[in-house]
Amino acid sequence: MHIEPFGVEIWMNEWETKCDWNLAETCVESLTITELLKLAGKNDVDLSELLSLKMTYGAIEGSMRLRNAICKLYERQKPENVIVTHGAIGANMLVHKALVSTGDRVVAVVPTYQQHYSIPASIGADVHALKLREEDGFLPDLDALRALVVPGTKLIAINNPNNPTGALIETPMLQEIAQIAREVGAWILCDEVYRGTDQTGMGVTTSIADIYEKGISTASMSKSFALAGLRLGWITAPHEVIEAVSIHRDYDTISVGVIDDHFAVIALENYEKVLARSKSITRGNLAILQEWVAHQPLMSWVKPRSGTTALLKYDLPMDSRDFCVALLKETGVMFTPGSALNMEGYVRIGYANNPMILKEGLHRVSQFLLSHG
Repeated sequence: MHIEPFGVEIWMNEWETKCDWNLAETCVESLTITELLKLAGKNDVDLSELLSLKMTYGAIEGSMRLRNAICKLYERQKPENVIVTHGAIGANMLVHKALVSTGDRVVAVVPTYQQHYSIPASIGADVHALKLREEDGFLPDLDALRALVVPGTKLIAINNPNNPTGALIETPMLQEIAQIAREVGAWILCDEVYRGTDQTGMGVTTSIADIYEKGISTASMSKSFALAGLRLGWITAPHEVIEAVSIHRDYDTISVGVIDDHFAVIALENYEKVLARSKSITRGNLAILQEWVAHQPLMSWVKPRSGTTALLKYDLPMDSRDFCVALLKETGVMFTPGSALNMEGYVRIGYANNPMILKEGLHRVSQFLLSHG
């Protein structure tokens, strides 16, 4: 089976161990186990719970305690609508493999996480891209979507909040997208891995799984929950999707690790506290980034409304990879080139890490722009 090389992952593998100031990181600043226990009202004495944990396979679908905790993140979901996976990357792969066949029509927004167009293309699907445009605030053009979602469309793949733009599709537009899908009987796969980091209000927009009867939500502990080291995600979907996914999952997962399950339970049973920390970081850091962009004549953007990333358009006579390699070599600062995201002329910044790293990194980028502008 041929599949396109994964642009972002290849870039990260090549450079993230060689940079001094990682502004390509997309996770909220990672929690330590000590910090997680403190947020949950526990301490290191509670680690003794692990001593009696038998190192065998865990529950195949994820422990019932974990699936119950995941359901608390949704309005209408039950444990039988949830299956636990190896990260959101595993969740997305399983949904595409379980639902998409050769010749099926798939509509995917671009830019997005590359899985959502490269995996169905590798299966032999008829993939159509809905290009998100800066002039639309990187939100889907619904008329363009209607034109693409013709009878026989199998799946619409969206990403909300969007990576890399930080655009947020709010409930009214999600309902309109659901109606477009409903008219042709299409599934909607919504990668919601950044859900919980909205810049206003409670910070958590509605899930597609709660809006649409054929809506599928994927998410994980990595981005909003700052626990990428657990490598744990999930699919929330109608039971027929869970059954279809389970058949494929038996071939590549068996179960997630029992220790991963254990710590995910602790985090999700205290999700409001964990997300409060994430919102504090993302809202504070976005204010820092906004102030910086305002003073950079060679940079422009559409300010993110959620998530941990932003696209920056730069005004320099070099392609995005050359820009990012030069930036790394001269300053130690790492961005992600837009070319890895099908968005040449832009770079992606991750702004949810430690504020001191963000400030120092941006200072160095300013010097770089001065020397090249």
